[in-house]
Order: sequence, then structure tokens, then C-alpha cells
Amino acid sequence: MYVVEYVVGLLIVLVTIVSVLFILVLPRQPQGLEKLTLIVNKSVHYTFVALSRLARTYEGKDSVLAPTAPVALLAQLLFWAASLVLGFALMLMNTTHSFVHGLTQALTALFTVGAIHSGGAPNTALDIAAGATWVVIVALQIAYLPSLYNSFSRREALVTMLESRAGAPAWGPELLARHQLVGIIDALPQLYGDWEEWAAEVTESHTTYPVLLLFRSPEPWLNWIIGLLAVLDAGAMQMALCPTTAPSQTRLCLRMGFTMFNRLAASLGYPVDPDPDPDATITLSYEEFSSAVDKLNLIGFPTERSAEEAWPHFRGWRINYESSAYRLADSFTAPLAPWSGTRRNLRAGVVEPKRPPHRAPAGVAKLMSARPEVVNPPRAQQTRTWKPSRRKPQ
Repeated sequence: MYVVEYVVGLLIVLVTIVSVLFILVLPRQPQGLEKLTLIVNKSVHYTFVALSRLARTYEGKDSVLAPTAPVALLAQLLFWAASLVLGFALMLMNTTHSFVHGLTQALTALFTVGAIHSGGAPNTALDIAAGATWVVIVALQIAYLPSLYNSFSRREALVTMLESRAGAPAWGPELLARHQLVGIIDALPQLYGDWEEWAAEVTESHTTYPVLLLFRSPEPWLNWIIGLLAVLDAGAMQMALCPTTAPSQTRLCLRMGFTMFNRLAASLGYPVDPDPDPDATITLSYEEFSSAVDKLNLIGFPTERSAEEAWPHFRGWRINYESSAYRLADSFTAPLAPWSGTRRNLRAGVVEPKRPPHRAPAGVAKLMSARPEVVNPPRAQQTRTWKPSRRKPQ
């Protein structure tokens, strides 16, 4: 009697426990049964996206979307609780002989100390199992939160640093322009190296813990998707315009960057071409690319190729990540930066980054004009190096 109900309830409980272990304990991309929890996250995300349509400005939409991740975590926990209550209620029908009585007993066993036996003989073993399972899940969830927020903090640190280098919202040509204007092009190799490592960390953490995709940056106009897209566009432009002087870190950053975009897009079910044709067309037009190259030439950025010569090379790099980046930016309502695709949820047009004015105090400007130019000799001509004397003072 009630054998079918017991078996169905046992399966629900086991599937729930396996889902919890894969989401909270096992560090790998969710597959199979554990994807049930992802449905909860997507439902919460779509709900907040629909609510954000009521806001008129991007800042308003960002404020509406900000609580998506915390609500998704709470909904995830409630989903597991509801599944356990349902499963144990079906299993308890063998002794309570009523689904309502079994539901009452399962609820009290999970959320209180003890259980209410409103009908039939008590089933102490299932009461203890239900209470212990829920305690373990809550403990795992509490231990899970610091890992999430540590990953979030590491992700956002480099995004925040990019504001002064590429503007807000970030844009690839602006990144190159600002480094040229202040004479720090030699800092680009380190930037590409940092973003290669960042992309590897985000790929691992955001495919392992998909709820991290729902965490938005603290500032509305800063965004991790737009930030990486800007760095990749800057690297692709530098590789296309300056093939002999572009640092080797550029190529490594580009490969890790489009690997990250493609893996995240594939984890969300978007189609990804692992080997795109470098001669295929891209969404970004040649006119947009040529206009950006003209701006770089205007400020003296060193180039070896014209816009027309560099375009096939730039297009060959960008086709590896453009589609995935655009889909992610649209799905998570990223700021509408230049070269970042379209947004179904935004009515406003493209917002270009504002460059801060370059000013200096008048006194400093006079001193700089009167100061003689200092030229350091090449290292090969420096035959002597200063060393501290080892003689003891007399």
C-alpha cells in the first residue's frame, strides 16, 4: 500500500540531494539533474527583466535588476525546501494514510524541532532524516555564500580599475587612446596579462556557480561583460594595426577572452561556433572601425597599417567573440557601450565614455616648460653601476 507514492517521494528526495551536492559542493559545470536549479535562476532573472521594463532610464533598470542574484539564491533554497517537503510527504503517506497529514508532518520535521503526527502512527526515522537533511543543506548554503562573494569581489576589482583606463562604459578604442594620451602604452602588456588571468578565473567560477552571472557591478555604468569586450577590442585593434610591436600578451588575452565568452554562452544554451570562418561578416561595420582608427591616428597612436589594411585582421579576431559577447550583454542588460550590440530591454542609444579633461596647475605648466629635457642613455651604454661602499666609516 502506498508503494508508488513512497518510491516517487524517495526519488524526489534523492534528486534534490544530488542537485544540492552538485551546486554547492562539486566544483564543476552543472549537468543533467542539477540543471533543475538553473531553471529557478532563469525564472527569477526573467521576472526581474520584465519588471525592469517599467523603468525609463538605464540607472533605474540597473536598480531594479540589482537584487536578482540574492533573490535567486533565496528562491534556490526555497525550491530545495519545497522539493524535500513534497518528497517526504509522499514517503510518509505509508503511515499517515493521507497526503495532507504527510505534508504537515514533513513541514514540521523540516522546519521545527520535532514533528506533528496528525494522523496514523509516527515515523521517527523519516522525521529525523527530514530534519537532518535540511540542517545540512542550510549549513552548506551558509558556507557557499563566502565563496560566491569572494569570486564576485575578485571579478569586480579589475573592472573598477578599468574605469580610469577605458572610461565608463568601457570601450576598446578609448582604452588605447587614453594610454597614448598620457604616454603609458608600455603598461598595456601588463593590462593584457591581468585580464587573461581574470578571464580564466571568471570562466571557472561562473560556469561552476552560474548564479554569479546574475550579480551586477556596484556601479551602473561598470560591467564585467563590457569591460572584457573593451579589452578584447583594444587587443584586436592593436594586433591588426601594429602587428610587429603588439605585445605577446595581447594574443594570449584574446584567446582566453573569447574562450570565456564562448563557454559562458554555451552554458546558457546559446549556439557557439567553435571554429568560425575568419572571412565571415561581423555585426560591427567597417565604417565604425575606420572612424575609431582615425581617432587614434589623430592623437598619434603608433600604427603600421591603414584602417583598410587592418580591417580583415581585426575582423578575423573579433568574429571569435562578437556573437557570444553580444548575447551575454543583451541577456544581462549591460550598459549600451559602443561596439557592444543591441539591447532589447533598453530604449536609449549608445553611450560613449566621457574622457576627463587633461588639466595641470599653471605653476606646474611653467615649471615643466622651463625644465630641461632629461634623456636617459640606453642601458647598453651604462658601463658603471653604483654600489654601496663596504668600508666602515672612520
